[in-house]
Amino acid sequence: MLERLSPRPGARHRTKRVGRGPGSGHGKTSTRGVKGQGKRNETAHRHSEGGQNPLVRRIPKHGFRPRSHVVAEVVNVGDLAGFAEGARVDSAALRARGLIRGRGAPVKLLANGEAPRGLVVCVDRASAAARAKVEAAGGKVEIAS
Repeated sequence: MLERLSPRPGARHRTKRVGRGPGSGHGKTSTRGVKGQGKRNETAHRHSEGGQNPLVRRIPKHGFRPRSHVVAEVVNVGDLAGFAEGARVDSAALRARGLIRGRGAPVKLLANGEAPRGLVVCVDRASAAARAKVEAAGGKVEIAS
C-alpha cells in the first residue's frame, strides 16, 4: 500500500540544475546574470534594504532580562471564592480548578477581590496585602519553600 503512494500531480517541481551547459537553459552564468555582487562566488550577502537604514539599526536597543527571570502564576484572593470554608488551597487544588496552568512556575497570591472565610492557602509567594486579607477573613497563608 505505501509503495503505491505518490505526491499529487503538480505538487513537486523538478530541481533547477544550473551550470550544466547551454542546452539546459541555465548554462554559462547559471541564472546569476552578468556582473555584480550576486554574481561573485564568495557572496555571503543575504539581505539588503537598499539605501534605507537597516531594521537592526533602526530598532532601539535597551532593556535586559536575565536568564534567572521567572514569571509566576498569578492567583487573586477573589479567585478563591469557590473553595469551601476551612479548605486547604495549594497548587494542585488551583490546577484542578483551572486557576493556574501548572507549568511548574511558582504561584503568587495577589490581593484583588474579597477573601473567602477560613482558607489555608499554601503558595510560593504572596503580597503583603493578600496575606492581610486572608488573615482578616480568618484564614492562613503558608509560604511553600
